[in-house]
Amino acid sequence: MPPIPMTDEECRIATDALSDQLDLYANLLVKKGVALKPGQELVLDAPVERADFARRVVERAYRAGAGHVTVIWHDDAVSRLTYENVETSWFENTPSWQVEQLNSLAEAGAAFLFLEGSDPSSLKGIDPAKPAAARKARNTQCRSFRDGMDFGRNVWCIAGVPVAAWAREVFPGKSDAEAVYRLWNLILATSRADGDDPESAWETHNASFEKTKRWLNQHHFDALRYRSSNGTDLTVGLTAGHIWDGGAGRTVTGTVFFPNIPTEELFTSPDRKRADGVVYSAMPLVHSGQVIRDFWIRFEGGRAVEFDAEQGREVLRSIIEADENSCRLGEVALVSKNTPIRQSKTLFYDTLYDENASCHLALGMGFPECVEGGLDADKDGLLALGVNQSSTHVDFMVGSDDLNIWGVDADGAETPVFVGGQWAWEE
Repeated sequence: MPPIPMTDEECRIATDALSDQLDLYANLLVKKGVALKPGQELVLDAPVERADFARRVVERAYRAGAGHVTVIWHDDAVSRLTYENVETSWFENTPSWQVEQLNSLAEAGAAFLFLEGSDPSSLKGIDPAKPAAARKARNTQCRSFRDGMDFGRNVWCIAGVPVAAWAREVFPGKSDAEAVYRLWNLILATSRADGDDPESAWETHNASFEKTKRWLNQHHFDALRYRSSNGTDLTVGLTAGHIWDGGAGRTVTGTVFFPNIPTEELFTSPDRKRADGVVYSAMPLVHSGQVIRDFWIRFEGGRAVEFDAEQGREVLRSIIEADENSCRLGEVALVSKNTPIRQSKTLFYDTLYDENASCHLALGMGFPECVEGGLDADKDGLLALGVNQSSTHVDFMVGSDDLNIWGVDADGAETPVFVGGQWAWEE
């Protein structure tokens, strides 16, 4: 028998009962997510629909000693109206005031906290060239802002908050109030923020990454070979100086922070010129307010040379063709199916969550910290080291339940890394 729907009043009471937990979540994002220091500027990017939670974050930031908090609001409806009514050429340049705002904040050492919550289909039917142009312009023209996060100069964190349209997608058939309440509970649980001491929980969680990172870095595989029954048959080469990372990040000055809350992945940047074979998606990909389903990509010599999708093919094309290097891989990430997000048996339609339920790859920008000497290298130096450089970075999920991955040594010897969608040593 299906569960009895909650009334709006029951949802209100239940959501109000989460107040203390939401305060702990806000505090977690401030204290652990961006590791805010006394006197430091916090830049908070938030959906206007969740102004209530944004205010909690601002309050917690000032309690932690923030020198100032700058709030940048975004709204799905306004974004759609803009894309519907403005010519593509307008998006090819970021407004100078915005360039100055983001670059000056980054150069002053600000912390950046991005609250993610949006309608997965908010831009359905919009020409994908428009958001692609806007994203490319921002990433190339707001250089200090972009480099600050890519090269460990600024702390940053992406975390989820529920909005009604997203919650309806995750919980179809529920009222808006019930869907939002249920999504809040899922966000808190998967973010390890549903207990009495989320900060300690994250310290413990971070420690769990260390053993596996050490194993991967000691083996120093030359390549990874992927196989699954959905047709995936892909070999991805790794750079000579690659480094596996995961869990907490660290700035060049030693500040420890968490770029993603939640996170379950171990990742590195592959050799941009060594990916061969075909890979099939394991989950839908939501990109720029549009859904891409049941897609595949074939690689030759590191380049995506062929692709198709049951839904969202042109959006997929806009990702692959965003710039000269967006057709190459910038990330390989390993995630066991035995994670809280995967075990929730929930499709979130949001990359922050879905990528932490599944092994994934990413087209576009690689990570300087994932190769020896990368943080001291410029763009040309990173390319020479094999790390991809691009104006975009888009994760897509490939971790099916029967995915097998082997680590390949330089002499061709293979070591099981993943068996049946989980680490080879998991039961």
